Amino acid sequence: MRFLVNPECYHKMCESCVDRIFSQGPAPCPVAGCARTLRKQRFRKQTFEDLQIEREVDVRRRVAATFNRRESEFQTLRDYNNYLEEVETLTFNLLYNIDVAITEAKLASYAKQNAADIANNKALSAQESASTEARMAAQKEQARLRREAARIEEEEERREREEGRREIIEKIAHSTDDPDKIVREGQKVVLKKSTARRNAADRLRAQDAASVDNASAPLFQIAGLRPITQPQLEQVYDPFGGYVVKPSYFELQPSYAHPWLEKAKTDPQILAGGYDVGEYCARTMMEACAGLGVFVEEEVARRERAADADLGTQSAAIAGGEGGGSGSDVL
Repeated sequence: MRFLVNPECYHKMCESCVDRIFSQGPAPCPVAGCARTLRKQRFRKQTFEDLQIEREVDVRRRVAATFNRRESEFQTLRDYNNYLEEVETLTFNLLYNIDVAITEAKLASYAKQNAADIANNKALSAQESASTEARMAAQKEQARLRREAARIEEEEERREREEGRREIIEKIAHSTDDPDKIVREGQKVVLKKSTARRNAADRLRAQDAASVDNASAPLFQIAGLRPITQPQLEQVYDPFGGYVVKPSYFELQPSYAHPWLEKAKTDPQILAGGYDVGEYCARTMMEACAGLGVFVEEEVARRERAADADLGTQSAAIAGGEGGGSGSDVL
């Protein structure tokens, strides 16, 4: 037994009862308390187990068919969000039977006033669906061609190996040269043939892929979409933040004569953890010469001049304020 539902009232009825009651034409729903008039052609198989979900899906599909505006049609994002909120309010009213008559009147009025825009957006959606299906079909065809090309390439490679093997055996049988030399030369010839054939197959596949991509290109452009920004590649970590240490006050030597350094170059206990004597020497020289470019007297003088300039500015401001205050008192 198969049960059917009608989107007018969503009451379940078996298929035989639908044929018996509604075969002669429209008739009222036989469920007690339901006065809806039903038609046989509108009965369909139930999709969801919960009839409330079945009804909600139908209502949302019907509302979305009328309110099919796109974000690109609005001036700001707030306007688009307000539009979505209004559509959701109408949908909620229909789902929970709140002001159904007023809501249906709003739907009918909007559909009548914006019939051209609704039809245009519906056509755009149909074109998008067709373009997506065409692209998916092209991708499937391209995958099938790749699989077929891989199978043919494998068969060609197997055939070339067999032919090369037979040629090597024939040369060994009819020649007095070294067999190892003949085998090496034969393998080189087979490798060259395989490489040339593989390169030709790759070029052919690239041409086919380009033709498929051009054929599956969309036939229209949607206006108002935001440009897609590609994420920036992660840069290599630089612990100095771009600062380059220039040893202008010293010159690093390849080696330094010191008993401990000589021992560290060959001691496994020191070198096991990745210790580098050259890095130690470079760091030591840099720390030793780090203060050579710092002149404390000049820094102190600059600091004192800056402090004197700030003090003079504050004194002038205080004097100006006092003068203005005395003038106002006199007035």
